[in-house]
Amino acid sequence: MGNAVATAQVDEAVCIEPRPRAELHLGSLQAAKKRILFVTSELADLVKVGGLGDVSAALPKALSAHHDMRVLLPGYRQVLESGYPIRMIGQVNGLAALPPCRIGRMDLPDGLIVYLLICPELYEREGTPYGDGHGHDWPDNHIRFARLGLAAAQIADGTACISWCPELVHANDWPAALASAYMAWHGVNTPRVFTIHNLAYQGLCDLQCSAELGIPAEALTSEALEFYGKLSFLKGGIAYSNHVTTVSETYAQEITTPLFGCGLEGMLQAKVNNGQLSGIINGIDESWEPRSDPHLVEGFSAGRWQGKEANARHVRERFQLEMHDGPLFAVISRLVQQKGIDLTHDVAGHIVEAGGSIVVIGQGEPDLEQAMVDLGESYPGRIGVSIGFDETVARRMFAGSDFLLMPSRFEPCGLSQMYAQCFGSLPIAHRTGGLADTIEDGVTGFHFEDETVDSYRDAIDRALAVYRHPELLDAMRVHAMDSPLYWGRTIWPYDELYQRLVDSQCEAGDAL
Repeated sequence: MGNAVATAQVDEAVCIEPRPRAELHLGSLQAAKKRILFVTSELADLVKVGGLGDVSAALPKALSAHHDMRVLLPGYRQVLESGYPIRMIGQVNGLAALPPCRIGRMDLPDGLIVYLLICPELYEREGTPYGDGHGHDWPDNHIRFARLGLAAAQIADGTACISWCPELVHANDWPAALASAYMAWHGVNTPRVFTIHNLAYQGLCDLQCSAELGIPAEALTSEALEFYGKLSFLKGGIAYSNHVTTVSETYAQEITTPLFGCGLEGMLQAKVNNGQLSGIINGIDESWEPRSDPHLVEGFSAGRWQGKEANARHVRERFQLEMHDGPLFAVISRLVQQKGIDLTHDVAGHIVEAGGSIVVIGQGEPDLEQAMVDLGESYPGRIGVSIGFDETVARRMFAGSDFLLMPSRFEPCGLSQMYAQCFGSLPIAHRTGGLADTIEDGVTGFHFEDETVDSYRDAIDRALAVYRHPELLDAMRVHAMDSPLYWGRTIWPYDELYQRLVDSQCEAGDAL
């Protein structure tokens, strides 16, 4: 067990019996703020694999001005060893093969309250939240993340022995999806919101695992969790939630079609028909500010590009590139098929021949990692590649580059294009999902329509043409830096959704 937990003081609060639902509803009507439990498997600054971690840290913090936000997160080793104090405040019972756990509380410096699910045998491991760090998923992930969902349900029904009870539970992506299902199976009427961050990752396991997870027989149907002979955690989140959101308006439309629906398009279209599916664009954290970002070599602002040029020089030196006047292209991405890394590989020679240079940082599928390393060796001094991830290096790449390459085959929202725009780097992106919603073609970046090398190359050529006209380049940079959506400007749909669902539940309770 992590030292932070081993030395934690046990809270003196005793197990409190859950208040009757009517009392909870009455309280919510008297208070402007709603009590929201935000359930996630990642939280930036504590544990992060991708964009889910960024959103899970920034969205609750932004909403905390309007609601009493608490986050539920597994007690991974890296979280317990983060140095923040943890005190034990509750406990939850086991079910089937899901073990009992303790609940710890961590108060972050920004004021966000995090509940940690303390279970050493499930979460205190080396590696990532999902695997061993060598690309292999933990074989008991179905147990680990069903346990997370069940804990959320137990907190919602008041049996977690803590003195706080949510008026709404907001679960995120497949690892948290069974929160909604367990709440429904256990008769917890608290409103349930489920957000799909990426439909392609469904959390599949064998149908026979249902006994281990305490799933009732009536849920093993195609209308609930069964998915082509397997269990789908994500499908359970969709089926049992009062409202489903996803992270951009365009992606919300795309996932109701066979091309992007991953076999769930029928269920999602039914949610649309019932007014239960929304696309709410992600925002970015206020820390993405080029004038004051401490990660940068030198800050800058729109129209005053000396700091941007200083970051570009640093990046070229860092990646051992030649110093020349050509444009600098950046790839800051997971190196996976979804992100179109193979397309970038195939256009790299064209960029170099046109006078450009490319810097790459990321990790992912071993064959794509090797392909990018080989590419760098083929063009020494013009293409630099770093396998792995470093936040400081990445931010300097955003700041120093002229263009960001983002040819994703699909992209639910995407944050990198907004990070790039903040720092005056123009994204070149496939017109899909959130990339379609956040980039204005020829104004704040460049789109290409078809998922082909030719279409991608045409967009790159348009970017190169703009680069050759500094006045056009500067104008686009200024527009781009003014365009990103910070969370403070994008949270109102969540605020409205929370208010509506909680108030509707209150009215239903009053009518009984």
